[in-house]
Amino acid sequence: MCAKVTSIGLKGMEGYRLNVEVKTFVGNDSIRIVGLPDAAVKESKERILAALKSIGYSVNGQRIIINLSPSEQKKSGPMFDLPMAIGVLVSLNELVVSIPENTGFIGALSLDGAIVPVEGMLPAVLAAKHIGINRLYMPYDDKLPFFHFEELEIIYISSLKELIRNLEGDEKSNFTPKVQDIDVKSNNFIDFNQIIGHSDTKRALEVAAAGGHHVLMTGPPGCGKSMLAESFPSILPPLSKEAQLEIIALHQLSGINYPNAITPPFRNPHHSASGISIIGGGTYPKPGEISLAHKGVLFLDEIAEFPKKTLDLLRQPFENGKITISRTHATLTYPASFILIAAMNPCPCGYAGSNMHYCTCTPKQIIAYKNKISGPLLDRFDIRLRIKPVDLDRDSENAEVSSRGVRGRVEAARNRQTERYGKELCNGRVSYDDLQKTSPLTQSQIKIIRQLASEKNWSNRTQIKVIRLARTISDLEGSSSITEESIWEAAYLR
Repeated sequence: MCAKVTSIGLKGMEGYRLNVEVKTFVGNDSIRIVGLPDAAVKESKERILAALKSIGYSVNGQRIIINLSPSEQKKSGPMFDLPMAIGVLVSLNELVVSIPENTGFIGALSLDGAIVPVEGMLPAVLAAKHIGINRLYMPYDDKLPFFHFEELEIIYISSLKELIRNLEGDEKSNFTPKVQDIDVKSNNFIDFNQIIGHSDTKRALEVAAAGGHHVLMTGPPGCGKSMLAESFPSILPPLSKEAQLEIIALHQLSGINYPNAITPPFRNPHHSASGISIIGGGTYPKPGEISLAHKGVLFLDEIAEFPKKTLDLLRQPFENGKITISRTHATLTYPASFILIAAMNPCPCGYAGSNMHYCTCTPKQIIAYKNKISGPLLDRFDIRLRIKPVDLDRDSENAEVSSRGVRGRVEAARNRQTERYGKELCNGRVSYDDLQKTSPLTQSQIKIIRQLASEKNWSNRTQIKVIRLARTISDLEGSSSITEESIWEAAYLR
């Protein structure tokens, strides 16, 4: 008899329907798995045999062939142990039930028949929603939040015996996990009111947070660039449930636990990090820093010290919000919609243009240092800031705004954008066509943009970024349309 059981395959964060086809013959005791399985999948036959014998089933005198379809996709990991074991039982008529095509199974088997969690379950669950699976059997993992989806019924099972009883109609055998709330404890980010001065920079960061704009800060050592960047996540609104699950899934694929799922991630790789660790990849590709910063912040301190080749790899995710990694074994796409905060010195010694220190760099050294960031990458930054040291005695007397107050304005501005575009989308990533449809410019505003572009030799990309910035500034002010004042402020931030 030929049995077919549904499971979920993964290509990065993208999932596809995987059919486990099992055919049994009378013959020598053997199990063969076909369909481009890797070593972990091939080893499943030993776990399946041991688990079935542990719960009282025998496959003596049977030749079993298991096909993982589609056959052209490479299969990896032990997540298919469970559907293969169920397929073997159905094929041998040891389990006489009708399993609908829209019922899926994922999980690894222990030798005693227990079903244990594996890496990649959360991406598989999220993929199940999109490929039409309405019931999913899987083990419970206490490291992950409790899942509840209206369109997807998830049944947690702890052993193969329990699953068989459930399929035969004994729903009382279901495993009921203890509901685990998502961690909402306060974060340890620096608050805006702890930073003295820099009022203009804080305003620029507020605009960047509200619209998802990228920021480049230039200034001498010790002027506060790193502290400002590290305080930036404190003004970002909390993540939505969908974003929380997506971020946890990316961290799980990378083998890293995400401790606080409601807080946007903040990644700060060192400039000695390799291109693969920043972008993602490897022999068997995994998410890199840009994907781990998805829906959050990627901070590149001393960006000019990063290899130029690595920086140029950021161009695709800058514009698309995702990264495609092509390797011999697979081509995978991971989401990478992040806000980039970059900091650099004005020259190798750091004191070019300073009134406090003497710069020891030659003009040629300064040009070579700035050229470490290519023109196309530099053009992709929405906001460029020149940071100067503050006068502690004078600026400390000014009342500082807390991150909580700024975060409230940022959240209100983002809600306006979500309402305008009909989905969770920031001005920094909206297409120019959608921007024009929802917020058309007046003739006088177009004239201002053209005049500024002519004077400052702006590229087309820069002009669009200024319009996006103006749209965000208007959102912060509560205006339904782009104002001329917001255009002038956007040009100043640029």
